Amino acid sequence: MANVQRIQNVAKRVVSYKKKGYTLVVVVSALGDTTDELVGLVQKITAEPSEREMDMLLSTGEQISVALLAMAIHKLGFEAISFTGAQVGIITDTSHTRARIIKINTDKIKEELKKNKIVIVAGFQGVTLNQDITTLGRGGSDLTAVALAKELAADECEIYTDVEGIYTTDPRIEPKAKKIKAITYDEMLEMASLGAQVMQARSIEVAKKFNVPIHVRSSFNNRAGTMITKEVKRMEEVVVSGVIINKNEAKITICNVPDRPGIAAIIFKELANRGISVDMIVQNVSHTRQTDISFTVNKTEARKALKLTKKVAKSIQAGEVLQDEDIARVSVVGVGMKSHPGVAATMFDVLADSKINIEMISTSEISISCIIKKRFAETAVKALHDKFGLGK
Repeated sequence: MANVQRIQNVAKRVVSYKKKGYTLVVVVSALGDTTDELVGLVQKITAEPSEREMDMLLSTGEQISVALLAMAIHKLGFEAISFTGAQVGIITDTSHTRARIIKINTDKIKEELKKNKIVIVAGFQGVTLNQDITTLGRGGSDLTAVALAKELAADECEIYTDVEGIYTTDPRIEPKAKKIKAITYDEMLEMASLGAQVMQARSIEVAKKFNVPIHVRSSFNNRAGTMITKEVKRMEEVVVSGVIINKNEAKITICNVPDRPGIAAIIFKELANRGISVDMIVQNVSHTRQTDISFTVNKTEARKALKLTKKVAKSIQAGEVLQDEDIARVSVVGVGMKSHPGVAATMFDVLADSKINIEMISTSEISISCIIKKRFAETAVKALHDKFGLGK
């Protein structure tokens, strides 16, 4: 949906499905860089905007998209009708800029589908019970699509992007990256949570919970993409499915934290109360009744997190608070890791051979992540991709 020509191409794709007899609900996001442009306007006015007013502003991008797509479909001779999230009854909680869907009233959608119309819904947005507009966070259109697919008992939810599916790593970094034909919800959720840009993590959570099949495809051709489903049949030697890079992280360190029970709870409860999601956490072993605690947050929340952390550090009589945005997280993901020991050791060896120092480590059942300096990120991705044979 980047420009008029792309909108017309989307209209043709939608109409081609209609001609095959499908009943269609189409969810769209904002045009091209509209959201970033709107954020840029805000930054020229204030560094700390009201989250409610941000939602009022950012939700306009999708409203433009749905109307233009409806018009493009009309020109092709088919009936279509566009709706905002509020109009179709996507009810959310009151967490502005990161709202969660409470329920969806699909009556209006079903009513228009009975009239043989193509229904177009603005993604990324909803409305509270008090009629305040909310947004669902970055990539929220994916969540809208999956949630509607669940509520409408759709056969399949197709997500169209600028790539042909899910790859073993970012093909812009590693040209040897391969498209994955099928991947499990667990692997995709881990990849999305770790920074893969193709799908929003919360949309995968909903798909997994309600077993909604997702087909990630390219907007520019008709080739099959990647299916995201509950289970995938693979040969046993496939240990790692992908290597993920995330440069959108910041590390905050609180120095000289008093080493007594309850201190960590105080720090992270304050951050949680302000809606700040903390990712990796490392606490040094204390030998002096004081310790350092480091954690990572999304770079978009770094300013708010740093300000709040300094306030908390002062209240608990800790020392200096440091911030480092010159970091990246590199991760390996794969359900095969559960039954194959030595993946962590292999990963650490690869980074050591590349002379890359590890600052933080985090593991789950199907992933291992390391925080490293940003300038080494792409070298690390290529080395790990090659070591685990993902380009074959």
